[in-house]
Amino acid sequence: MTAKIVTLSGDGIGPEIMAAGLKVLEAVAPKINFDYELDAELFGGAAIDATGNPLPDKTLEAAKNADAILHAAIGDPKFDGAEIRPEQGLLRIRKELGLFANVRPLKIYEALKHLSPIKNVENVDFVTIRELTGGVYFGEHTLEADKAQDINDYSRAEIERVARFAFETAQKRPRKKVTSVDKQNVLATSKLWRKVVDEVAKDYPDVTLEHQLVDSCAMLLITNPQKFDVIVTENLFGDILTDEASSLAGTLGCSASSSHGTGTAFYEPIHGSAPDIAGQSIANPVSMILSVAMMLRESFDNEAGAAMIEAAVEKTLADGIFTKDLGGDATTQVMTKAILTRL
Repeated sequence: MTAKIVTLSGDGIGPEIMAAGLKVLEAVAPKINFDYELDAELFGGAAIDATGNPLPDKTLEAAKNADAILHAAIGDPKFDGAEIRPEQGLLRIRKELGLFANVRPLKIYEALKHLSPIKNVENVDFVTIRELTGGVYFGEHTLEADKAQDINDYSRAEIERVARFAFETAQKRPRKKVTSVDKQNVLATSKLWRKVVDEVAKDYPDVTLEHQLVDSCAMLLITNPQKFDVIVTENLFGDILTDEASSLAGTLGCSASSSHGTGTAFYEPIHGSAPDIAGQSIANPVSMILSVAMMLRESFDNEAGAAMIEAAVEKTLADGIFTKDLGGDATTQVMTKAILTRL
């Protein structure tokens, strides 16, 4: 079987890091007997420039028919305040593909511990699962001269499906623990969230469930991050907590993410398009390369390929090869070549 992979290079440093990720995929594929074909499509600001639409119909159709999607980055300051923005394409593709669970693993590499803003980062290894299709982002918003209102909506079905995704994720991890994060002492949506998560937990007796209020979780991410294994939370809390969690690593350049749902899975770095450094060959390609590893593991059940890539990245960092954002002087191409060598 030949895997169909759609690539969305997007804007800014997107094309540079996508090229790096695809070189690594090309190198590892013969080692794991992985056959694939690529379909490069326009997305984001590049698509607006070419077609006036951040998500052209051709791109969406290709995405729906793919086995996996690799996305680099979108965004450009020239669209600030514009009626049509690159980010609209991202929201729409999530909706069209039914992507309801955003997965962000956090692992702090030994070689990068010195970059963390906190001292207590030994043995930190957890994943945050953020619900993507409900909550205040998709509720009704009203703004008047002296009053504003944002509706935060959640249905039982939306909560149940992301909770099941979290418990199934935990079952694959050694600690088998889920921390559900809400604000049930204030919010009605959180009261429903906690009730539904408790009900779902009964179907996963091998997984330990605990609940945390969002403010308590935010504190514990800094004071005791080792306590977490799988965190699951709603859209707004997830947006905030995943950014906080990523800061523990001291860099956005080495973290990948995936989004799953009823359609094709979507893999991307957690950072943005960094237009200020685009075209300078100084972008860190590691997040993109690790996104390729996540794709192999999660969409194609290829643990061997994912582990090879991750080991090569870890060895490269351990050998002191760093891009500018990590305090080194390796170019995008030098970093990529170093990882390829260790494959």
